[in-house]
Amino acid sequence: MELLAFKKIFGSKQSTDILISFLNAILYQEREVILDLEILDPYQAPRIQGIKDSYLDVKATITGNKTVIIEMQVLNVLGFEKRVLYNAAKAFSIQLSVGEDYTLLNPIIALTITDFEMFDHSSKVISRYRLKEKDDLTDYSDDIELVFVELPKFTKALDDLETLTDKWLYFLQSANQHKTVPPIMDEVPAIHHAFAVAQQSKLSKRELEILEKREMFLHDNRNAILKAKLDGKAEGKAEGRAEGKAEGRLEEKQAIARSLLGILDLPTISKTTGLSIAEIEQLQTQPS
Repeated sequence: MELLAFKKIFGSKQSTDILISFLNAILYQEREVILDLEILDPYQAPRIQGIKDSYLDVKATITGNKTVIIEMQVLNVLGFEKRVLYNAAKAFSIQLSVGEDYTLLNPIIALTITDFEMFDHSSKVISRYRLKEKDDLTDYSDDIELVFVELPKFTKALDDLETLTDKWLYFLQSANQHKTVPPIMDEVPAIHHAFAVAQQSKLSKRELEILEKREMFLHDNRNAILKAKLDGKAEGKAEGRAEGKAEGRLEEKQAIARSLLGILDLPTISKTTGLSIAEIEQLQTQPS
């Protein structure tokens, strides 16, 4: 699903039934835990500006005064795992004003939907993480929970869909491939509504231009990063053997950054490589 459609379908204040059904399926194994919610971040069409626009998020307060941050990420970038944790921790901490008691803090759930595989060690489509004791795995707290949905790991065809969770995952992957609602999906009122919103929310000419530019940007970005990593690894390893592992890793990052100069903007290169903008600017002044 392209990002603008995701935001329109799940982030509309008129589509709370869609988000309730989706979150109950993904977060609570289809149990009707969430009875009501308030969408806190209404839809806004984003601008094209570097890597930042490869994701969109929706924020909602659900039953039990929990806050859910829903992020859809289509491009894997350096430090992405830490960014998810940072955003969840930040959302948790900013609930309090100066002098307010810690007991007023409400739980945060960070739901991240990725168009790439994050965890090579697992075949699970949906993964859940929270704070536990290291040895006996007893819970310390469920105040911050990280939930990941890795769409490439979901491989069921339309005729194989069984559960509500299956149907929502299929919707995320394939909604734009259907002109009408498949019968097996149409039996779920919230999914019927989601298809209707998708049809009604046809992109404007301006939004289509944004989408086309974004798709071109992401396609070029993926290829540029892949090529840079391959080139950087070769160059970094060669130089690293002579100057040590630590310096070799630095050389690898610098080689990747050099390959991306002129293709991506400096903040994007910084996020991709882990180098500071000042370090990248210094590379620009050096002969290639």
